[in-house]
Amino acid sequence: MYEAWFSRPVPVATGISGEIKNLSNANQAVDLLTKHWRSAGSQKHLAALRACRQAMNGAIAADVARDALVDAAREAHMLVE
Repeated sequence: MYEAWFSRPVPVATGISGEIKNLSNANQAVDLLTKHWRSAGSQKHLAALRACRQAMNGAIAADVARDALVDAAREAHMLVE
């Protein structure tokens, strides 16, 4: 299994305080998507989780998973832009 490093980190705000985490790879993203996601269960959340897992298995490019993560984070109002 690969870490699946992104070309650029994805900054997301987490928790009540809005702590910013810079997700650098699919492994970090899966951890956040499974444990601390605001709108868990949405179509974009599930697509990002699936894409990150596929990237970790080498089935898709890490930046394809990154794009899915950005979409999910934007939908959940967690993306720091």
